[in-house]
Amino acid sequence: MNWVLGNTDTISDNLIAHVWLAIPPIVISFLLSVPIGLLVSRLRKRSGAARGTASTIVVVASLLYTIPALPLFLVLPAIIGTSTLDPVNVVIAMTIFGVALMARSAADAIDAVDQDVVGASEALGYSPAQRFFRVELPLAGPVLLAGIRVVSVSTISLITVGALIGVPNLGFLLTDGLKRGISAEIVTGIVLTIVLALVFDALLVAAGRLAMPWTRGSGRNARAVRRRAADDVRANEVSA
Repeated sequence: MNWVLGNTDTISDNLIAHVWLAIPPIVISFLLSVPIGLLVSRLRKRSGAARGTASTIVVVASLLYTIPALPLFLVLPAIIGTSTLDPVNVVIAMTIFGVALMARSAADAIDAVDQDVVGASEALGYSPAQRFFRVELPLAGPVLLAGIRVVSVSTISLITVGALIGVPNLGFLLTDGLKRGISAEIVTGIVLTIVLALVFDALLVAAGRLAMPWTRGSGRNARAVRRRAADDVRANEVSA
């Protein structure tokens, strides 16, 4: 506790740096994964080579997660022309890992949308874009939320590796604590990383409940709630 009280500036600086490193890749990976998931979902509904292409995209995206984080941090500067200590390297690496985790979830989320609802939207004259943004995306929301929660936890955890190349974040407390033999510093870094992951997860759940009120149900009631929400959307379109 004495170490914590005497190093609040160091702790807060690294905590803030960790937060700012985590937010962009979580957001960007979501924005990139949704169109990839839509493409894969559309290709899966076709036959022959199209299905094979969909499988290839998913496999390639998944394999990105097998790239070791530390070598990726070291290789990216040579590829994009940044310095080794540039936080952009960490953001790009975390985005790659985020897409690797999220692409399959996005495709599965869109595949899981009730095709009866999609068919009803087509009957109402929705264009493909309207059908996606007004029907498929909202109804795929719960599965997409589950996917981005996994990305969030993974991103916050992996960012700590960036401390090994000198990028400030909570991982600094781990590496510095090991070098100096200060167990309180190590424990602080671990605890704050876990707490930060839990805070991000709670914020995502809260945002999901606000953005998707039809998911406020559990068990056998959840599907009925989502279906009523979809029916309300159709009813509003007809009345308009």
